[in-house]
Amino acid sequence: MKKLTLSICLLLSVLGATAQNRKHIANFPLFQQYFNPALTGYEGSMVKSFYRDQWTGFEDAPRTLFASVELDLADVSAWRKTDVLKTQQEDAYSRQAGAKHAWGLSVLHDTFGPYKESQLFLSYGSRIRLSDKLSLRAGAAVTYSFQRLNGNKLTVDQSNDPEFQSVLGQDARISKLDVNLGLMLTSENFYVGYALQDVTQGGLASGEEFISAKFALQHIAQAGYRHALTEQVGLVANGIFRYDSNLGETVEGQVKAVFRNMFWLGGGYRHDLAYTANAGFRINQFRLGYVQEMPTGKANIRRNTSEFMVTYNLFPVKYPKLGKNVTMW
Repeated sequence: MKKLTLSICLLLSVLGATAQNRKHIANFPLFQQYFNPALTGYEGSMVKSFYRDQWTGFEDAPRTLFASVELDLADVSAWRKTDVLKTQQEDAYSRQAGAKHAWGLSVLHDTFGPYKESQLFLSYGSRIRLSDKLSLRAGAAVTYSFQRLNGNKLTVDQSNDPEFQSVLGQDARISKLDVNLGLMLTSENFYVGYALQDVTQGGLASGEEFISAKFALQHIAQAGYRHALTEQVGLVANGIFRYDSNLGETVEGQVKAVFRNMFWLGGGYRHDLAYTANAGFRINQFRLGYVQEMPTGKANIRRNTSEFMVTYNLFPVKYPKLGKNVTMW
């Protein structure tokens, strides 16, 4: 039986110092609201979910499940009038106009050997229309996280290692209530903005001493651009920068080609950690996608990661076959 003894010990060392670890999402352009609450409802009223199987083939390797629901009040108003939301060039429905409020609820559950974490986000986004094409979005999220370390499932190289005596055979827990804030400048074809996560830096945390009270303020910058190259093919580019004083910085980018707003194929790079290849398609109101992540550089374990995603429009949407409008991120 394969055990992640070394990696789990490394994880414990990180937890003991910071009580914080960074969640990577290979399909980050499709789950923008997780990083910045100002983007709540940016793609409309949707249900989104992904499953991430990291280091495929290892027992007790990291696995992440995420689900969210977003409701844009502009969608509600437009749907009541027409029953179908249209994104055509003519007679278009634009989220830059109409209602100015969106709400979201997100849940993330992460497991890694004896370690489990659950996160809950209640987010709100509001926008101010600056012009026919530009909007300024602001958002906030109340977050709750719960972490648990089951010392009964912990395997270490030396059973009498004093560094881990306080957790072996014990059930250590910590919970945290915090706030995320964000700003975004958006249009139909680009977005750029900045967010802060864990604003109180664990000021409302409670739990065992060895994983408490050292949460760092997280800085996140995001940007994306999409453009129709021809009547059939579009190009989409997204990037994200993350930094905190505990874990340092991470930069990630992704580029993909979109065919007729129905299929996409692309690749990405997380600096010194991984390359990614992704593909997906749209069926009516569903989008289904897959990412294969290949470690490189400073990645601890040379095992690939698989990530599956699905999204669903809560209201019927009629998408163009592309033309001048790319509708995917």
